[in-house]
Amino acid sequence: MNLGYARVSTQEQDNSAQIAALKQAGCERIFEEKASAGRWDRPELHRLLDQLRPDDVLVVWKLDRLSRSLQDLLMLLEKVKLAGAGFQSLTESVDTTTPAGRMMMQIVGAFAEFERAMLRERTRNGLLAARQEGRIGGRPPKLTAVQQQEIISLVKSGRKTPSAAARLFGVHPSSVTRLMTKHGASA
Repeated sequence: MNLGYARVSTQEQDNSAQIAALKQAGCERIFEEKASAGRWDRPELHRLLDQLRPDDVLVVWKLDRLSRSLQDLLMLLEKVKLAGAGFQSLTESVDTTTPAGRMMMQIVGAFAEFERAMLRERTRNGLLAARQEGRIGGRPPKLTAVQQQEIISLVKSGRKTPSAAARLFGVHPSSVTRLMTKHGASA
């Protein structure tokens, strides 16, 4: 069975052209949605995916109707594949029910995986270069070194409890606990 999925981003947009194309492609059921493709809470898409059976075909008018990012598209297509179903995009002529279509999606998936690996490598190299230049990154500490020593002294001497010291310096009690642990003192 061919199952169609039509989506527009806003309530004001019209999906009648998509529906007409899906009907012409032989879709027996069409799931309509008015939601952004970047959102994961798309109930009609999830209903469609839950109803996919072996040999069904999920049909969309364009790839961007299903997903905005390649990573999400590949994840959705994996769900389709696990259901034993196929996928077809009418505009881009992608059809995973054919050997050529399956090969094309594998090539697209390989490029996406390569791009993710390159992004991880560039990020790692950038962080390493920043560390070598003395930049640590992250959020700056709330407490100065002097304040940290004062808290340690107050808690160790018993003049303040860890939670009282946290209130005094305007930090969360877990910050004091971490500070005490880091400096080998029990909180």
